[in-house]
Amino acid sequence: MGDEAGPKCRGHEPGGHGRGTSSYRMQDPGIVFDSLALKPGDWFLDLGCGPGDYSIRASTIVGRVGRVYALDERRHVIEVLRRKIQALGLDGLEAIPADITKALPVGDRCIDTCLMATVFHVPGVSKHAETLFREIRRVLKPGGRLAIIECRKEDMPLGPPKEMRWSPEEIEHAIRSCDFEKTGLVDFKYTYLIQFTMH
Repeated sequence: MGDEAGPKCRGHEPGGHGRGTSSYRMQDPGIVFDSLALKPGDWFLDLGCGPGDYSIRASTIVGRVGRVYALDERRHVIEVLRRKIQALGLDGLEAIPADITKALPVGDRCIDTCLMATVFHVPGVSKHAETLFREIRRVLKPGGRLAIIECRKEDMPLGPPKEMRWSPEEIEHAIRSCDFEKTGLVDFKYTYLIQFTMH
C-alpha cells in the first residue's frame, strides 16, 4: 500500500537497494510456506505485495502450471518487481498495480490461496475490511484459503505503532461476517500467521 498509509513491519529489504520494506525475514519463510502448503499448479494471490518476496517464492513452488498475482498500489514498486520477474524468468508471476481496497483485478473463483503479509494493519486497508474480505471470497475457489501475517501486539522494537496492530482475535472478529472459518494460527517472535478457509 502507499508509503503514506503508515509504517509496515520493518524487515528484509531485498538487495538493500531501497526497494521497499518487507516482513519476509521477520519470521522463518520456510515455516510460513510449509503452513501455506502450496503445490505445483496452485493459483496464489499476494495482496499488498511490496517488493514481492512472498510472490517470488510462491511462484517457484507453483511452477509454470500455476499462477501468481502480485498486487500493490505503488506503481514504482510494481515496476521494480516486474524487472525482477523478467530477470528470474518467472513466467507464471504477474505484478499488477491495484488498490486492494477496491474491486480486485482477478477473476471469480480462481485462487487457491490468498496472502496479506503485514498489510491489514494499515488504516487505509483495515477500514475497508468488509469490502476487502468480500472481494477475497469472490476470487477464492470453494475451499480456498486466506492467510494473514501481522505484527504481534506486544511491545517490541519492530513494526507499526502498537495502537495500529491487530491481534488474531480482532482479525477473526472482523472477518466473521464474511463466512470464513479460522483453520490455523502460527506464532513467531514478532509476527503471527492466521489462516482462514471459506465455508
